[in-house]
Amino acid sequence: MSLAVLVVICALALRLLASTLLDLLNLACVKAHASDIPARYSGLMDLSEYKKGVAYTIDKIRFGIVESACSAIFLSVLLVFGILPYLFSAGIECFGASVWGQSLAIIFIALILSIPDLPFDWYSQFVIERKYGFNKSSQGLWIADKLKGLCVAVVLGIPILTLILWFPEVFKHTWWLWGFLAVAVFQVVMIVIYPRFIVPLFNKLEDLPDGELKSALFNLAERGGFHARAIQVIDGSKRSSHSNAYFTGFGKFKRIVLFDTLIEQLSQSELEAVLAHEMGHYKKGHILKMMLLSFAMTFAAFAFMGWLSVSEWFYAAFGFSGNSGFAPVLLIFSIYSGAFTFWFSPILNVFSRRNEYEADRFSAGLCGGDSLRSALRKLHVKNLGNLTPHPLYSAFYYSHPTLFERERALEK
Repeated sequence: MSLAVLVVICALALRLLASTLLDLLNLACVKAHASDIPARYSGLMDLSEYKKGVAYTIDKIRFGIVESACSAIFLSVLLVFGILPYLFSAGIECFGASVWGQSLAIIFIALILSIPDLPFDWYSQFVIERKYGFNKSSQGLWIADKLKGLCVAVVLGIPILTLILWFPEVFKHTWWLWGFLAVAVFQVVMIVIYPRFIVPLFNKLEDLPDGELKSALFNLAERGGFHARAIQVIDGSKRSSHSNAYFTGFGKFKRIVLFDTLIEQLSQSELEAVLAHEMGHYKKGHILKMMLLSFAMTFAAFAFMGWLSVSEWFYAAFGFSGNSGFAPVLLIFSIYSGAFTFWFSPILNVFSRRNEYEADRFSAGLCGGDSLRSALRKLHVKNLGNLTPHPLYSAFYYSHPTLFERERALEK
C-alpha cells in the first residue's frame, strides 16, 4: 500500500470518526430532552407531536451513522484492492482512449459506484420518510427519477467532461485554468437551463393561479425591489410533504417557485414572510457571494489537480499507468476530496448562517417579525425539526441557524 493511499484511508477514517462523534453527541442531546417540550415551545405542539419529532430525529441519526460507516468502508475497499484502475481500464477498453472514450469511462465508473447508494436512498425514502408520513412517492416514480437523473447526467456530463479532458492535450501548462473557466461558465448557464428544461422532467411547474395570494405576493415583490417574471407552483407533494420556497435565474429570467405543500401549510401573511426571506438573499447579494465562493473553491480544486497531473508519483501510488492522461486525477479527486473538504464545512456554514440572519432581518423589515416567526415555527412542526440539537453539531453541520437562534435574533 502506497503512502498516498494510506493518507487517503486515514482521512476517510478521521472523517468517519468525527462525524460519528458529532452524531452521538447530537443523539445524546436529543434523548436528554426527549421527555418534555422545551419551555419556550410548550404551546407550539402537544407532547405526542414533539415525541414524534424526537423519534424521527433519532431514526435519521442512527441511519446516518450506518450509512457513513458503509460509505467509508466501500471507498477504502476501492483503494486497497485497486478497483478504480481496473474499472478505468475496463472503461477504456470498452469506449476507447479518446477524450470522448475517457469521458464515457468516467460516467461508467460513476454509475457503478452509485449502485451501493441505492439501498440507502430507498430505505430513507420508503422506510424512514414513510414511517413519519413524509413520503408520497411510489416505487415506480422513484425508479423513474433515478433513470431520468442518469440520462440528465450523461447528456450534460459527457460534453463538459470531454472538454475538460481535451484541455490538457492542447494547453499543456494552463489547461487547469481553462478547465476552471469551462466549469464556471457551465455553472452560470445551468442557472438558466436547470429551471426551464431540467426541473420539468421531474416536476410539474404551473403559474400561481390569479387571486388574492398571487396579487399579494407580486405586490410584496415590487415593494422589495424584486421584479420577478413569474410566481410558479411546483408539485413537490407527489414525492414528499416537506415544503420549501426558492427563486431561480437572474436578470430577466428570475422567477419565484413555491412548493404546493408550502401553500397548504402556511397562511398568506406567513407565505409573504417566507417569500420576503428568499428575496432577502437576492437583495443582500448572497447568491452572487456564494457563487463567487464556489468559483474560488473550483479554482483551487483545478489548480491542485493541475499540480497532481504532473506528479508521476500520483499515478503510481493509485495504480494507474503514467500515460493514462488527466482522467485518473479527476476520478480520484472527485471521489476522495470530500474526506478533506469535510473539515471546511463549519467555516462555510458560518457564512451561510450569517446570510440566513440577514435574510430574516430583510423579511422582518418588509413583513414584520411576527409573520416570519410564525412561519418558521409552523414549518418546524410540519417537518418534525429537531428543537434541541447539540450546539457543536449544529455549528458544524447546519447551514441555517436553529429555530431558537433565529427567533432570538428576530427579537433583538
